[in-house]
Amino acid sequence: MDSDAITIFLKVFDENRAVSDMTLENQDQNKKSFLRKLLLQKEVRGRKAEEVSFDSSEALSDPSLKSLFSHQLSSPMPNSQVQSFRVFVATWNVGGKSPHSGLNLDDFLQVQDESDIYVLGFQEIVPLNAGNVLVAEDSEPAAKWLALINQSLNRSYSVASRGSKSLLCSSLLFQKPSLKKVCKSFRTESRRRLKTCNCSPILERKFSRDCCVWPPSTNMTEDYCSSEEDEDGLGNYVSLEISTPASANQMKYSLITGKQMVGIFVTVWARKELVQYVSHLRISNVGRGILGCLGNKGCISVSMSFHQTSFCFVCSHLASGEREGDELRRNLDVIEIIKNTQFSRICKSPCSRIPEKIMEHDRVIWLGDLNYRIDLSYSETRRLLEQYKWDTLLDKDQLKIQREAGRVFRGWKEGKIYFAPTYKYSCNSDIYAGETIETQKKRRTPAWYTQKKPTPILLK
Repeated sequence: MDSDAITIFLKVFDENRAVSDMTLENQDQNKKSFLRKLLLQKEVRGRKAEEVSFDSSEALSDPSLKSLFSHQLSSPMPNSQVQSFRVFVATWNVGGKSPHSGLNLDDFLQVQDESDIYVLGFQEIVPLNAGNVLVAEDSEPAAKWLALINQSLNRSYSVASRGSKSLLCSSLLFQKPSLKKVCKSFRTESRRRLKTCNCSPILERKFSRDCCVWPPSTNMTEDYCSSEEDEDGLGNYVSLEISTPASANQMKYSLITGKQMVGIFVTVWARKELVQYVSHLRISNVGRGILGCLGNKGCISVSMSFHQTSFCFVCSHLASGEREGDELRRNLDVIEIIKNTQFSRICKSPCSRIPEKIMEHDRVIWLGDLNYRIDLSYSETRRLLEQYKWDTLLDKDQLKIQREAGRVFRGWKEGKIYFAPTYKYSCNSDIYAGETIETQKKRRTPAWYTQKKPTPILLK
């Protein structure tokens, strides 16, 4: 289990200021000049002034991470203002076990210290057996996780709708719900609206023929307006009505997207009042498992615009193994994911450069089970653990070694690691697997690749 919160300072386009500035000019030529200047500045790669910081006083005290926590991009967008938003990111490999209905995620989601956006990635929500990899994936665990996340984020809504919640929890134990239906019940906006362009009305009037606006025109391609069933997948299960339309008005957080690829599951939530600023929502899957293409390993990437900033959240499950050279397979997975991830083009406006590749986004956050190990024997690792020599262990961390050598994640930043390795524990305990007779066959050298605290969440 692994989580962290990030405070994002964004440049937000101020339409009122833009309108007032333009009305002060009496000449139409000046109006056209303003638009040309705006478009030229939008073409600059670092077109928005932003500042990013992790919401961690301990990490902020580390001078070696100043470049991670605060930096300024060039060419600020005109007629804009700075607003701050808090993004909570977490990843959890749940070991192929489906959650029970009584599981409380309040501590995991840190609901007492609320964030504006929640990005949650899971790995192995289903066992990675041939049935789940080669046949239709089981969406029942994903529906359960969504229900539990909603229960924590929308606590007052859940209490007000106690009857509906009970129906959901009990039904999930005996039915395989449609993931499409479950996702739809937790949204306050339609998925099609989230996928469209929310460019400034001023620019839309100028480029209305090229910009993908809502509602969509009749000649819009199927790629732009695919059905919710196609996106959320799996319409083969028994449908389950969870809530009534009126209950959405009581929800504090709305689901933006929920996507599953075999055992990988990603879900994004946002405060209901902020959903209107989300646009250009797209999802791309890359399989890196069996034969180098199946979905037992790989990633789900979510691309979206929030105000005037583009985000990409990459949730991955990389190649496993602790034999010598296995880290190179993980490196290759990362390289292929970056190379092959492609987002559909849904906005043709020349004034808006919507990214189609991972590295083209303003902000990229990579989370998941990266599977990098510690290059030491089990006995040596256990000895250093008992002596609390975590820095010595970290020097042997494969991810750290590969990054510093420039072989993978070159230029990326990672939060400070200030805790012991958390892989691999026995279920429902803080005891490393292999320390008892019952778990001896599951013994692994402890590592940091999937944790209960912040890492390996990487920020580009």
